Amino acid sequence: MTRQDALALDATDPLAPLRGQFHIPEGLIYLDGNSLGVLPRATAARVQQVVEQEWGQGLIRSWNSAGWMALPARVGDKIARLVGAGAGELVVADSTSVNLFKVLAAALLIVKQDTPARRVILSERSNFPTDLYIAESLAREHGFELVLVEPDEIETRLTGQTAVLMLTHVNYRTGRMHDMAAVTRQAHAAGALTIWDLAHSAGAVPVDLTAAQADFAVGCGYKYLNGGPGAPAFVWAHPRHVGRFWQPLAGWIGHAAPFEFTPGYRPAPGIARYQCGTPAVLSLAALECGVDTVLAAEPLGGMAALRRKSLALTRLFAERVQATCPALALASPTQDAERGSQVCFNHPELGYPVVQALIARGVIGDFRAPDVLRFGFTPLYLRYVDAWDAAEHLREVLAHEEWRRPEFNQRHAVT
Repeated sequence: MTRQDALALDATDPLAPLRGQFHIPEGLIYLDGNSLGVLPRATAARVQQVVEQEWGQGLIRSWNSAGWMALPARVGDKIARLVGAGAGELVVADSTSVNLFKVLAAALLIVKQDTPARRVILSERSNFPTDLYIAESLAREHGFELVLVEPDEIETRLTGQTAVLMLTHVNYRTGRMHDMAAVTRQAHAAGALTIWDLAHSAGAVPVDLTAAQADFAVGCGYKYLNGGPGAPAFVWAHPRHVGRFWQPLAGWIGHAAPFEFTPGYRPAPGIARYQCGTPAVLSLAALECGVDTVLAAEPLGGMAALRRKSLALTRLFAERVQATCPALALASPTQDAERGSQVCFNHPELGYPVVQALIARGVIGDFRAPDVLRFGFTPLYLRYVDAWDAAEHLREVLAHEEWRRPEFNQRHAVT
């Protein structure tokens, strides 16, 4: 494909108008939406409205008059449309780590009651560290064992000892995507529950939690949902599980009647009990703007259309880099069905300085230790010519050895 071919694809792209929803600095190619999404144009005005009018003028009255208390459920219902959950089944609250703690603790309680002999939490060795840390903590507290395996070993390691299979749908280091429905069937056939982390899936690839018969899911709001840095996360529990136990962080907002102010806890019905503390109103307002940018694709084909473009973008970028940058090893799957919305390459020495050199050129990706150059493709705002140009910049960085400059070898706190 030539650059002119890429421009021609952009000229006929039915999703091209969605780019106008975002503030994208001139000349920037942003390939890090899998870590922090771009700012929607609507967000600043909406947050200003909340600050100046709802907070500034309405003050405490806005919990009622502006509907602040309903935000976790309202935004949750919007996200539910993107991940195959029903209305009232998903709520926005806290962080991904905190929500994972809630659902894993609930899952372990179910196992202790239903199949107490099962004592293994199974996960991928390359799962995102916070997931593994949370699982390690709960395993120690509840007398379980955390077992880590390679992705191709999962099916054979599902045994009568497995209590919970905890996976990230799209791997953060490689972009490899599990077949959620197939893996969930395998887990259930072995008698295990499933927990899915959708941090790199929600808003990026089609997800259908209900059809997959998943048990629990969590995800974050600041990546492909464009909710802003530190945006709240979301949590979902299948209706067959949601009312069985308290979640372990039994806070006042998860009470059946928070403003009764009674000393004893009585959990709210359904997913509302998975809330804990006071909703983060400013962050929720920003997140709703971000989620709306993804829902704007519904009249244009929705997640299916976004997925088609995502695959085309990642395929274009991967093929060009492979053809022009032989020093880099492709770490992401070449098969479309196995790839999320990112492309990753490995290099044992140059990963970090090459990414820094690209950033200096206005091509923003990121680096993940020890050797991963990671590039996320958000089809809402990325163009085919962006993928083509990014690959060309990467070729030039390597060909001209720009990565050798001392400033590109100085490690920052965030990579």
